[in-house]
Formats: sequence, C-alpha cells, structure tokens
Amino acid sequence: MATAREPQRVSAAEFIRGFANWRMQAARKPVVVTHHGKDAHVLISLDDYRRLDGESDAGRASTNALQDSLALLIEAIPDGAIVIDRQWRILSVNPAASDMIERAAADLIGAELGAALPELGGSLLFQRIIRLLDHRERFSGDMPGLLRPRQWLHIDLVPLPVGGAIVLRDVSEAMDDIAATHLRQALATVIDIDGSVGHARLSVRETVDTANEALTTLVGVDAAAIRRVRFSALLAVRHRAAFSDAIESVFRSGEPVRIASQIVTRDGIAIDVMLSIAEVRGAYASEGAVVLVTRYSAG
Repeated sequence: MATAREPQRVSAAEFIRGFANWRMQAARKPVVVTHHGKDAHVLISLDDYRRLDGESDAGRASTNALQDSLALLIEAIPDGAIVIDRQWRILSVNPAASDMIERAAADLIGAELGAALPELGGSLLFQRIIRLLDHRERFSGDMPGLLRPRQWLHIDLVPLPVGGAIVLRDVSEAMDDIAATHLRQALATVIDIDGSVGHARLSVRETVDTANEALTTLVGVDAAAIRRVRFSALLAVRHRAAFSDAIESVFRSGEPVRIASQIVTRDGIAIDVMLSIAEVRGAYASEGAVVLVTRYSAG
C-alpha cells in the first residue's frame, strides 16, 4: 500500500506554493512535509487513509476478540476468579467464585471488595492485595478460614492492567489428606518406638517391601534377608492358606482383616501372633498392603 512506498519530501513553504501539484503527487505515494528540515506532516490519498483506518478497525476487532476470549476462559475455569480495579471495585466474578462466596455475581459487581467480603479485612490476604494493586506484586499460597471455618483456599494474585485478579481454589480435601498422612507417620513412629509391634509393607504380589525392626527381630533375620520374600513363607505351613485367603479378601473388598496365625523364627520356633491386614490404596489402583504383627497367647 501507499505507506510502504518511499515518500517524497518537500518543505512547508514549497508545499504551500505548489499545493495542487503535491496533492496530485500524494495520489501516487506519500508526501512528507518538512519544517526546518525535520519531518512534520504526511499527505496521503483518501484511499490510503481509508485502508489505514480499516487496519485500525481490524486491530481493534482483534483486541476485542481477544478480550472476549479471555472473559470466556475466566468464566469456564473451575477455579474461582474475581477481577478488581485499582480502587478495589469488583469488575467481574466467575461462576466458581460466586459459588464459593455464595452470592450472585450481579450482587458483587461494582461493589468495593472489602464491603462485599468483610471477612477478608485484617487477613493476610488483604495485605497481599494491597501489594498487588500498589506494586503489581504476585502471590501464591494456601490460607485457612478466609470464607468459612476449616476451609483451606489456595490463592493466586495476578496483576492486570485494570488492577488485579484473585484466583481461588478450595484445597481443603488435599490439606486433610496431608494432615492424615502426618498422623499416619506419627502413628508408625510411635509403634516403632514401642518396639513390641511388628509391621511389614507388602506388594500386590504379597512379597515384603519393608519390615520394621520389631518384626525382623521376632523372625531373627535382618531387613535385607526378609525383603522380597512372600510373607506367607514366614508363617507355619498350616496357616499359610488362611493368610492367602485373608489378603485376597482385603484386595477384593478393601476391608481390613484380622486373623490368628503363627510366625516361624529362623530357629524353627512357631510363635503365636495376630495379623491385622489393611490395603494400601493408591489414586488409581491397589499398591499392596500393610500387615501388623502382634504376639498373643493362644491358650
């Protein structure tokens, strides 16, 4: 188009004197009008101007399409999203955020964030939002009890040209799982300190992956010797079938089982024990079982 062609240059004085000529020249390629030797103005044809204006419209249309796409994306994401301006006014609230807050988006848009969500006042998140709006500082972290007691939310603060976005994800279940894991680890530590309870982690093939010191001491072997051995091989022959049936039931039903049995030491001594068996369930499939071994008197 015309703006891509090498322009002609003419001083302002010459342009005024020969305007009719330069107007005709501009129909073929741009005419740059200089003032004191510096480019000051450009004369182009009406067609070129319209093409430029059309490109501007196309650019605006592209920008609008992008903004619309981003708005649709925010609406569709499963995380809650609240967009605020620099005056703390709520500009948009997606359905997930509306569900978390338990208020309709229409009731929130236009309201000041602190007034709409007074529970944020005085919280660590409130201070983080100040830094987001004043310094465009990002934040990502987990916070408890922002909207309701015992609820954990993962918060992402993202700076935007208009202000910022607050992205919320309920991670209460994950935090409960972490707490349960810590409890199980503490329980295993207490059992090991007690020293009278043996336990082993078995694979889905019933072989020993790990065994604690109480169990290896009871059997009379070291941890390396017992690893990858089928647990039933540690039992008296007449109790092996019952153990196999029990662990098969655990894997099939997922329900723990407790049976009386006998474990045989390295010296061939049969010791009466109680076996408690529970499945270790992974996210998608069984990962084996845990067997708890305690001595008891059959008499």
